[in-house]
Amino acid sequence: MQTKDFSFNLPDELIAQYPSEKRGNDKLLVLDKDKDIEHSVSHYTMQDLISLIDSNTLMVFNNSRVRRSRVFAQKKGSEKPAEFLFITELQPASADCIWKVMVKNAKKHRPDSVYTFSDGSEAVLIDNESDHGTEFRTLRFNQKITESWFETNGHIPLPPYIKRADNKNDSERYQNVYAKETGSAACPTAGLHFTESMLDALEKKGIDTAYVTLHVGLGTFLPVRADKIEDHTMHEEFYSISDETAQKIMKAKKEGKKILAVGTTSVRTLESAWDCENSVLKSGMSSTSIFIYPGYTFKVIDGLFTNFHTPESTLLMLVSAFAGKDKIMNAYNKAVEQRYRFFSYGDAMLIR
Repeated sequence: MQTKDFSFNLPDELIAQYPSEKRGNDKLLVLDKDKDIEHSVSHYTMQDLISLIDSNTLMVFNNSRVRRSRVFAQKKGSEKPAEFLFITELQPASADCIWKVMVKNAKKHRPDSVYTFSDGSEAVLIDNESDHGTEFRTLRFNQKITESWFETNGHIPLPPYIKRADNKNDSERYQNVYAKETGSAACPTAGLHFTESMLDALEKKGIDTAYVTLHVGLGTFLPVRADKIEDHTMHEEFYSISDETAQKIMKAKKEGKKILAVGTTSVRTLESAWDCENSVLKSGMSSTSIFIYPGYTFKVIDGLFTNFHTPESTLLMLVSAFAGKDKIMNAYNKAVEQRYRFFSYGDAMLIR
């Protein structure tokens, strides 16, 4: 299957550069995947969502919180600042503090280069042979860095299609209201549409909720560079599922409730944790490099609430696997016609 098969035409002005004026005031496209393609798409707003979800449903959210992981530093001997996206700490239990980072203009950054951050802390770049020649590098710090370090030195890691610097408003709006566990290098943005009052309304209707944690990293947002999608390798991301959540999902499936995943990261977590041999969802901490594309058989979810995704991305391939590529492309074309706003700060889609 060719990567180019997942391309579509999107006017630049439909790429949302800012969130809606008020959280939850977004359009909602509903795709009924079991209807014929001509009648599969309908248009609503987020205010209609509660009425569109059956009370016999368990919704699963990813409660990962975005880290201020976009960090600038001054490279010794250079006048231009260096830009890093912090992905994950390597060997966090060791005395050393070493981080895997994505570096802008990586080829210009050589081993043993020294960087000074805004608080005066320093790091040295270490050559990583396995990633040599790519945008990835490793940094060794002269001290342990904590979340307060990121709060002091970091910026909200807005995606590159948002053509502006982050601002004070992004600190709140590029974060889900239920976010709890810090560790993501990008927001699981399907959740950006939910407000506290909306979560209360779900509860009042009897719609059950559960939470998993997947820290969004390169596996979610790195582009597909291979011509054939089967040749693409996903990067590892870490997730955890509590015993309570696993038990709640297994109980829901036994009772015939529908499992509605909020966001593709929730999908990847649930599908990765499913034990096919024993037909059970495994709790605990693990990692995943699962790549879901057309041909995949879903084991856990029955519905998906999501955003509109970038052309030729693994996320577009995932929703195509769930709803069917032709129906997804038709829905996206309808969204363009109706002037929906796309990507992280854009409008939403419910696939049922």
